Amino acid sequence: MRLLIMGPPGAGKGTHAGALASLVRGPHISTGDLFRDNIARGTELGRLAEKYIAAGEYVPDAVTDDMVRDRLGQPDAARAFVLDGYPRTHAQVATLDALLEARGTAVDGVVELIVPDDELVSRILRRSAVSGRSDDTEDVVRHRLAVYGDQTAPLLETYGERGLRHSVDGTGSPEEVRRRVERAVASASGAGA
Repeated sequence: MRLLIMGPPGAGKGTHAGALASLVRGPHISTGDLFRDNIARGTELGRLAEKYIAAGEYVPDAVTDDMVRDRLGQPDAARAFVLDGYPRTHAQVATLDALLEARGTAVDGVVELIVPDDELVSRILRRSAVSGRSDDTEDVVRHRLAVYGDQTAPLLETYGERGLRHSVDGTGSPEEVRRRVERAVASASGAGA
Protein backbone atom coordinates (compact mmCIF):
# COMPACT_ATOMS: atom_id res chain seq x y z
CA MET A 1 0.00 0.00 0.00
CA ARG A 2 1.33 3.42 -1.00
CA LEU A 3 0.26 6.08 1.49
CA LEU A 4 0.82 9.76 2.04
CA ILE A 5 0.66 11.24 5.53
CA MET A 6 -0.17 14.94 5.51
CA GLY A 7 -0.80 17.69 7.99
CA PRO A 8 0.76 20.93 9.14
CA PRO A 9 4.16 21.10 10.84
CA GLY A 10 3.90 19.61 14.32
CA ALA A 11 0.82 17.49 13.58
CA GLY A 12 2.68 14.25 14.37
CA LYS A 13 3.36 12.99 10.87
CA GLY A 14 6.79 11.61 11.74
CA THR A 15 5.51 9.96 14.91
CA HIS A 16 2.71 8.15 13.14
CA ALA A 17 4.39 7.51 9.79
CA GLY A 18 6.81 5.03 11.37
CA ALA A 19 3.98 2.94 12.81
CA LEU A 20 2.10 3.21 9.51
CA ALA A 21 5.16 2.03 7.60
CA SER A 22 5.33 -1.08 9.80
CA LEU A 23 1.63 -1.67 9.21
CA VAL A 24 1.95 -1.53 5.40
CA ARG A 25 5.38 -3.23 5.41
CA GLY A 26 7.18 -0.49 3.55
CA PRO A 27 9.62 2.30 4.41
CA HIS A 28 8.75 5.61 6.03
CA ILE A 29 10.16 8.15 3.58
CA SER A 30 10.45 11.60 5.14
CA THR A 31 11.71 14.48 3.06
CA GLY A 32 12.54 16.32 6.29
CA ASP A 33 14.80 13.45 7.41
CA LEU A 34 16.43 13.30 3.99
CA PHE A 35 17.08 17.06 4.06
CA ARG A 36 18.48 16.96 7.61
CA ASP A 37 20.75 14.05 6.69
CA ASN A 38 22.12 15.98 3.71
CA ILE A 39 22.59 19.10 5.84
CA ALA A 40 24.46 17.13 8.51
CA ARG A 41 26.72 15.57 5.87
CA GLY A 42 27.34 18.96 4.23
CA THR A 43 26.27 17.82 0.76
CA GLU A 44 25.49 20.31 -1.99
CA LEU A 45 21.79 19.45 -1.65
CA GLY A 46 22.05 19.92 2.10
CA ARG A 47 23.61 23.38 1.78
CA LEU A 48 20.93 24.42 -0.70
CA ALA A 49 18.10 23.00 1.40
CA GLU A 50 19.40 24.54 4.63
CA LYS A 51 18.96 28.13 3.51
CA TYR A 52 15.31 27.52 2.57
CA ILE A 53 14.51 25.49 5.68
CA ALA A 54 16.10 28.07 8.00
CA ALA A 55 13.83 30.74 6.49
CA GLY A 56 10.74 28.52 6.85
CA GLU A 57 10.41 28.18 3.07
CA TYR A 58 9.89 25.07 0.97
CA VAL A 59 12.93 23.65 -0.78
CA PRO A 60 12.44 24.17 -4.56
CA ASP A 61 10.34 21.49 -6.29
CA ALA A 62 13.09 20.43 -8.71
CA VAL A 63 15.47 19.55 -5.87
CA THR A 64 12.83 17.74 -3.85
CA ASP A 65 11.40 15.93 -6.89
CA ASP A 66 14.79 14.47 -7.81
CA MET A 67 15.40 13.33 -4.25
CA VAL A 68 11.97 11.67 -3.96
CA ARG A 69 12.26 10.06 -7.42
CA ASP A 70 15.56 8.49 -6.37
CA ARG A 71 14.23 7.27 -3.02
CA LEU A 72 11.03 5.77 -4.44
CA GLY A 73 13.15 3.96 -7.01
CA GLN A 74 14.88 1.91 -4.31
CA PRO A 75 13.76 -1.73 -3.98
CA ASP A 76 12.26 -1.42 -0.48
CA ALA A 77 9.70 1.13 -1.77
CA ALA A 78 8.52 -0.92 -4.76
CA ARG A 79 5.37 -2.37 -3.16
CA ALA A 80 4.60 -0.12 -0.20
CA PHE A 81 5.70 3.11 1.44
CA VAL A 82 4.53 5.96 3.64
CA LEU A 83 5.56 9.30 2.17
CA ASP A 84 5.86 12.12 4.70
CA GLY A 85 6.48 15.71 3.57
CA TYR A 86 5.77 15.19 -0.11
CA PRO A 87 3.94 16.36 -2.14
CA ARG A 88 3.71 19.95 -0.92
CA THR A 89 2.60 21.70 -4.12
CA HIS A 90 0.24 20.95 -7.02
CA ALA A 91 3.27 20.55 -9.28
CA GLN A 92 4.63 17.88 -6.93
CA VAL A 93 1.27 16.05 -7.02
CA ALA A 94 1.59 15.89 -10.81
CA THR A 95 5.21 14.71 -10.55
CA LEU A 96 4.30 11.98 -8.04
CA ASP A 97 1.32 10.87 -10.14
CA ALA A 98 3.52 10.60 -13.25
CA LEU A 99 6.29 8.79 -11.37
CA LEU A 100 3.92 6.19 -9.93
CA GLU A 101 1.95 5.83 -13.17
CA ALA A 102 5.20 5.03 -15.02
CA ARG A 103 5.61 2.15 -12.54
CA GLY A 104 2.01 0.99 -12.96
CA THR A 105 0.98 2.12 -9.46
CA ALA A 106 -0.75 5.03 -7.74
CA VAL A 107 -1.28 6.53 -4.31
CA ASP A 108 -3.69 4.29 -2.36
CA GLY A 109 -4.64 6.68 0.42
CA VAL A 110 -3.87 9.97 2.15
CA VAL A 111 -3.99 10.21 5.94
CA GLU A 112 -4.54 13.82 7.04
CA LEU A 113 -3.71 14.71 10.66
CA ILE A 114 -5.80 17.63 11.96
CA VAL A 115 -4.50 19.66 14.93
CA PRO A 116 -5.43 23.25 15.99
CA ASP A 117 -2.77 25.90 15.26
CA ASP A 118 -2.18 26.88 18.90
CA GLU A 119 -1.42 23.27 19.80
CA LEU A 120 0.89 22.97 16.78
CA VAL A 121 2.96 25.99 17.86
CA SER A 122 3.19 24.66 21.41
CA ARG A 123 4.26 21.18 20.21
CA ILE A 124 6.94 22.51 17.88
CA LEU A 125 8.42 24.89 20.46
CA ARG A 126 8.58 22.02 23.00
CA ARG A 127 10.28 19.81 20.38
CA SER A 128 12.73 22.61 19.63
CA ALA A 129 13.65 22.97 23.30
CA VAL A 130 14.31 19.22 23.58
CA SER A 131 16.12 18.66 20.28
CA GLY A 132 17.77 22.05 19.77
CA ARG A 133 16.49 22.30 16.19
CA SER A 134 17.50 25.74 14.93
CA ASP A 135 14.67 25.83 12.37
CA ASP A 136 11.97 25.82 15.06
CA THR A 137 11.80 29.42 16.34
CA GLU A 138 8.30 30.82 16.94
CA ASP A 139 8.50 33.24 13.99
CA VAL A 140 9.63 30.48 11.63
CA VAL A 141 6.96 28.09 12.98
CA ARG A 142 4.19 30.61 12.35
CA HIS A 143 5.55 31.31 8.89
CA ARG A 144 5.72 27.56 8.13
CA LEU A 145 2.08 27.16 9.20
CA ALA A 146 1.07 30.01 6.88
CA VAL A 147 3.04 28.50 3.98
CA TYR A 148 1.43 25.11 4.65
CA GLY A 149 -2.03 26.71 4.63
CA ASP A 150 -1.37 28.51 1.36
CA GLN A 151 0.52 25.85 -0.58
CA THR A 152 -0.05 22.37 0.83
CA ALA A 153 -3.48 22.34 2.50
CA PRO A 154 -5.18 22.84 -0.90
CA LEU A 155 -3.72 19.50 -2.05
CA LEU A 156 -5.99 17.76 0.44
CA GLU A 157 -8.97 18.90 -1.61
CA THR A 158 -7.42 17.29 -4.70
CA TYR A 159 -6.98 13.99 -2.88
CA GLY A 160 -10.46 14.30 -1.40
CA GLU A 161 -11.93 14.61 -4.89
CA ARG A 162 -10.13 11.37 -5.77
CA GLY A 163 -11.67 9.63 -2.74
CA LEU A 164 -8.25 9.12 -1.14
CA ARG A 165 -8.38 11.56 1.80
CA HIS A 166 -8.92 10.16 5.30
CA SER A 167 -8.99 12.92 7.95
CA VAL A 168 -7.88 11.97 11.46
CA ASP A 169 -8.08 13.97 14.69
CA GLY A 170 -4.41 14.39 15.62
CA THR A 171 -5.05 15.52 19.20
CA GLY A 172 -4.85 13.29 22.26
CA SER A 173 -2.26 10.74 23.30
CA PRO A 174 -0.02 9.17 20.67
CA GLU A 175 -1.79 5.85 21.28
CA GLU A 176 -5.23 7.38 20.66
CA VAL A 177 -4.06 9.03 17.46
CA ARG A 178 -2.32 5.83 16.31
CA ARG A 179 -5.59 3.89 16.70
CA ARG A 180 -7.43 6.53 14.65
CA VAL A 181 -4.74 6.40 11.96
CA GLU A 182 -4.95 2.60 11.81
CA ARG A 183 -8.73 2.81 11.39
CA ALA A 184 -8.25 5.29 8.52
CA VAL A 185 -5.79 2.94 6.81
CA ALA A 186 -8.17 0.01 7.26
CA SER A 187 -10.88 2.15 5.67
CA ALA A 188 -8.56 3.02 2.76
CA SER A 189 -7.67 -0.61 2.11
CA GLY A 190 -11.29 -1.72 2.58
CA ALA A 191 -12.37 0.75 -0.09
CA GLY A 192 -10.30 -1.20 -2.61
CA ALA A 193 -7.77 1.61 -2.82
